[in-house]
Amino acid sequence: MNWTEWLIVFIVIQVIHGLGTWKMYIAAGNKAWQAFVPVYNAITLMKIMNRPWWWTILLFLPVVNIMMFIVVWVDTLRSFGYNKPKDTALVILTLGLYIYYVNYTQPLVHVKERDLNPRTAAGEWTNSILFAVIAATIVHTYVMQPFIIPTSSLEKTLLTGDFLFVSKFHYGARLPMTPIAAPMVHDTIPVAGIKSYLARPQLPYTRIPGFQKIERNDIVVFNYPTDTINSYPNDDGKYHYKPIDKKSNYVKRCVAIAGDKMSMKDGDIFINGEKLILPERARPQHKYQAKANRLDIMGDRPYMIEKYDITEEIYQTDRDTDPSLVEFTATEQAIEQLKADGVITEYTMRNQTLPAPFRKDLRDRNDYSTVYNALNTFPYDARLSNNNDDRDEFLIPAAGMTIDIDYKNIPYFKRIIEVYEGSEMQIFNNVTVNGTKVMLNGSPLTSYTFKQDYYWLMGDNRDNSLDSRYWGYVPFNHVVGKPVFVWMSYDGNKSFLNAFRFERMFTTVNGSGQPTSYLVYFLVLLGGYFVVSKILKNKKKNKEKS
Repeated sequence: MNWTEWLIVFIVIQVIHGLGTWKMYIAAGNKAWQAFVPVYNAITLMKIMNRPWWWTILLFLPVVNIMMFIVVWVDTLRSFGYNKPKDTALVILTLGLYIYYVNYTQPLVHVKERDLNPRTAAGEWTNSILFAVIAATIVHTYVMQPFIIPTSSLEKTLLTGDFLFVSKFHYGARLPMTPIAAPMVHDTIPVAGIKSYLARPQLPYTRIPGFQKIERNDIVVFNYPTDTINSYPNDDGKYHYKPIDKKSNYVKRCVAIAGDKMSMKDGDIFINGEKLILPERARPQHKYQAKANRLDIMGDRPYMIEKYDITEEIYQTDRDTDPSLVEFTATEQAIEQLKADGVITEYTMRNQTLPAPFRKDLRDRNDYSTVYNALNTFPYDARLSNNNDDRDEFLIPAAGMTIDIDYKNIPYFKRIIEVYEGSEMQIFNNVTVNGTKVMLNGSPLTSYTFKQDYYWLMGDNRDNSLDSRYWGYVPFNHVVGKPVFVWMSYDGNKSFLNAFRFERMFTTVNGSGQPTSYLVYFLVLLGGYFVVSKILKNKKKNKEKS
């Protein structure tokens, strides 16, 4: 739905509200017309209910407003003495329409100084839980969202089992585009394993201005652009439309921003012709093949993790003819140390031209041929020789940028024009190539002006990361936020008592130098808070006694 359609819906809702409550407004000492004026009617209703005016704001926050509507329906009835459980149940079950019955058929006596405290323990619990959920939803949606690192794609920068706080306000909080959804969950309701939202209606994309733009080397949380899994992580193999804000959350490093020209050579990234310098905390890893001198050590995974910081399982690639050939994932520093210690001799990154001992192995597995890479890495064009580590220079589009379009570069921009800048609900744009001519919806396309910024995001664990190399650009409207803080870290491969990584708890994600844990400072502040609270509480008790 576009903004015009939503404006019509908004006006219809105001009319429905006015027709169902105007007698109540009169009974409370107001005018009938006040029930029909948008926004003003809500502020007036808050006075009638003896609630603060700022509750009106909550009625316009997507997702939050669904819960607030229920609160307002119930409070409206109670403001006129209809407090029975029957009244509460009927107004909820009829989606507020029970108010019509009361408005037109029942006596209306406004309770001006209504007691807002729940009358029963059950009511108090319900009230507390509901407002706690509303407060948490506001924080979760517009300020800070908890997030867990599920995969090793950013090892060793962020580890599997890191629990993060992701800032929504750095890049600007994106308003929910799917208004009918369960609060504080993503695309799936836990335990039940079912969708947590209705795909229709959809709100137009809107973002509150942030105070920072995405920069190169920023770690970014975003919605996976090509996600069509119906209910994550259950993939039934079919195509399912998913709203932008309900696509699966991914986290990667932004290596190229809007307006950049990017290329890759032997795993190194070049921006506008210059090599990208990664921050100290970034520790890129690659999958290596090597000839091992010490298979007894290479096979001792705990020792290799402890001594050389190798994260992926080490395994032999050719047990029958040459058991010394091994494959594993490691940083460049680990590889150099392994060679210096005499644990391995020959080694190579898996994608590069291999020395003789490894060629047969890759050829037998039909791995990483030119055609294979072209058809499995973006933009899926067999004329290009792109692979995980090598890529010809290409453009990262920026909002307002106009470029010439031809049959050679259209593979890079086809999905942008058709989907990201067409329609996420239905593909309105259709790009085709007829010989050397590019056609957009049947008309020649020779140039195009982009409507939003795009980014290129990759994992530091280069050969174990599903990232832009496979599905292309990340549009800005898919950006969720910026990870800022690791508040807990848990290693699922270890026993419970040894699994907590205390050195990673309460560390910042960004910044210069290696992460420093602020856990001790937090515990001291927390202890100080409880001590001060206890002292103030005792002083209050002593004052009351005296």
